[in-house]
Amino acid sequence: HSQRRMYFEPTAEWNQLYDRYYRKREVYTMSWQGKVDLSKTVANSAPFGGPIAITRDEKKIVLVKQDNLRPSISLFTSAGKEISSLLWTKGKLVGMGWTDQERLVCVVEDGTVLMYSVHGEEVGQFTLAKECGDRGLLDCRIWSTGLVVLTGDLQYVAVSNLAEPRPRRLAYTNLVQPPRSWAIIEPQFTLSLNVEVLVAPVSGTILMLDSSGVQDQLLSNGPFTRISVSPDGKLLACFSESGILSVHSNDFLKILSSFDTKSKVSPEQMVWCGVDSVLLYWQGILLMVGPHGDWIKYTYEEPIHLVPECDGVRIISGEKCEFLQRVPDVTEEIYKIGSTAPAAMLYDAMREFENKNPKADENLRSIKSELATAVDACTNAAGLEAPGALHLQKLLLKAASFGKSFLDGYDPSQFVEMCKTLRILNAVNHWEIGIPMTLTQYNTLGAQGLVDRLINRHHHLLAWRICDYLKLKKDRVLVHWACEKVRSPILDMEISDQIIKKLANVPGISYAEIASTAYRAGRVDLATKLLDYEPRAADQVPLLISMNQDELALSKAIESGDTDLVYLVVLHIKRSRLPIEFFRIIRVKPVALDLLISYCKQQELKLLKDLYFQFEQLQETADITVLESYRHLDVEKRIVGLQEALNLYNESKDQFSAKSTEEQIKLLLLQRDLENTLGGNFIDLSLTDTLKRLIEQGQSKRAAKIKSDFKVPDKRYWWIKIKALSQMKDWVSLEKFSKEKKSPIGYTPFVQVCLENNAARQAELYIPKIQEPAERAEMWMVIGYEFSS
Repeated sequence: HSQRRMYFEPTAEWNQLYDRYYRKREVYTMSWQGKVDLSKTVANSAPFGGPIAITRDEKKIVLVKQDNLRPSISLFTSAGKEISSLLWTKGKLVGMGWTDQERLVCVVEDGTVLMYSVHGEEVGQFTLAKECGDRGLLDCRIWSTGLVVLTGDLQYVAVSNLAEPRPRRLAYTNLVQPPRSWAIIEPQFTLSLNVEVLVAPVSGTILMLDSSGVQDQLLSNGPFTRISVSPDGKLLACFSESGILSVHSNDFLKILSSFDTKSKVSPEQMVWCGVDSVLLYWQGILLMVGPHGDWIKYTYEEPIHLVPECDGVRIISGEKCEFLQRVPDVTEEIYKIGSTAPAAMLYDAMREFENKNPKADENLRSIKSELATAVDACTNAAGLEAPGALHLQKLLLKAASFGKSFLDGYDPSQFVEMCKTLRILNAVNHWEIGIPMTLTQYNTLGAQGLVDRLINRHHHLLAWRICDYLKLKKDRVLVHWACEKVRSPILDMEISDQIIKKLANVPGISYAEIASTAYRAGRVDLATKLLDYEPRAADQVPLLISMNQDELALSKAIESGDTDLVYLVVLHIKRSRLPIEFFRIIRVKPVALDLLISYCKQQELKLLKDLYFQFEQLQETADITVLESYRHLDVEKRIVGLQEALNLYNESKDQFSAKSTEEQIKLLLLQRDLENTLGGNFIDLSLTDTLKRLIEQGQSKRAAKIKSDFKVPDKRYWWIKIKALSQMKDWVSLEKFSKEKKSPIGYTPFVQVCLENNAARQAELYIPKIQEPAERAEMWMVIGYEFSS
């Protein structure tokens, strides 16, 4: 399992391709030796040193053994160490691929798309059955966030976001038979930011299609049996039936190079090595072709699997994992024979110094003005060494350290950061971890991306140490570790003690996700206990609701002081429980009860009525019944409601409210009769307005009877009548009314209503009847002013 030592002379493994150099280094001796035969399997690997998925190739004849009767998918690290294995029972597999979160995507012929973690656990599923119909799927291409499938009726369907799949058909291609080959340009490399599909039909051209249309690139040098897109999406490598490898710009306006491989047999694999060369693999031969027609041939006695990376290619075989890449310019500058670059001179000076040769001083003096540049170059070269090249990394860092000791005021931060980064990369490169990541890949993925991959593989300790080393937040690592603990068969008490002990010293860490995992695992008591430590009620309460811990959720919501959370729980309990249970829970929570009453008064009177009735608050129930009755436009229903309220007031011994309600019922009945006999609108008028309207309609006798029935005081009735008559300007009736009997309100009101209606002459009739001399004199003065005006 140990990684092999690098050659002492770095250039011994270099191969020249025109004016550039490439190096191929062994990274691992594969742990699966003798267990995996790549000639009889289908392999698919995740980028950034990711895992390898292996399954039996159904197109090839395999000797059936007792242990491989049922098809399976095995997941390995890049070092060949098995991570997990899952039995495959879902149907014929069309293709596999990996997401940017290292989820294995499996596409089945019937249109089912399944996603698995690196541990073989299903984490997602959706179907394209509607889009593929009865003819199923023929092929697929998967990228970091989406996929494109070719259906049985030769149509392309794209899903741009696997997390929220929304399949959409791409433009119709008019294909009558399956294409010879096809590839995709990922959305981040297109102007439209949508995936584009390159299709090579038998006619010899290439079609470029997306959801908006199809463009024929009018090529004539096909048909093409292989198409490969460069890692930056700018170049396309096409292999034709005649054996010609051509490289095009992604808009097909330029053919950048053309190379005759002399082979009309299509390569089994064709991938880019960075953005400078193309690798073609036939059985036993790996051919690298450069932009100027130069080539390098590598010979393999066993089958290999090529994994394109952003800066090179991983070569997986039954025995080893190798990394092939272009030699970085700074590395070439240092090691190239005869180089006089400052970094090369510094490297030589360090070696001479170790050999106690005075020539070291001469080399340093020759680059004194460029010494800082040389230190930076050696530092960068150390970072760009291939995974596992510890010896060369140390030599280059030693050279950089040697050089900076002769510099005053040199900022060592770049050197320090590179040492940190290399320590991390070498740790994850160890065969037990099996992530052979280069500096370029690490910078592309980011430290947090690497940490996420480690915790997904359950390397929590290493992930935690990296976070601690880089001063990153460790919450995600600890939460993921705790979730995995919860899924283990350990006893609840032991698990909770372990988790609480580990997380106790991390301020503000959320227990909600851990508790949710425990609940889904069927450990309700453990989940409830863990939620007691959740500091954020907004995360705690909804989870308690989902766990059917309604009463506890309500208590936590009230403790938080967040009225929105209280309303959330109260309304949930109302929806999910029987009324009697709901009222029982609410009754002992005064805060929740007050908020519910406030809500019901605005939104749900019936619930408030039921609530008061359950709590035997008859007077409040009657009040709500009155409000409810007045929401009815139909007077009969309103009377029924008021009658119910009257009964409740009587039961509650509220005599005043009972009497008021009884009189209101009596008034409504009267107003109903008046509308039936006299017409007009009487309903909803007050008693005063009802009397006034009757007087206005000349129904003084009816008004007098109602006054008697409702025991309206004389003073109030006289005021109503004189106001009505004066507003009607019925001065004759007003005078007649004043003479019926002695006025209980005196005669000053008669004068006032006349003046209010601009009838000073009429007012003059009533002034002599005013008993008080001062009041009478005042009225005469008012009349005088009226006349003068």
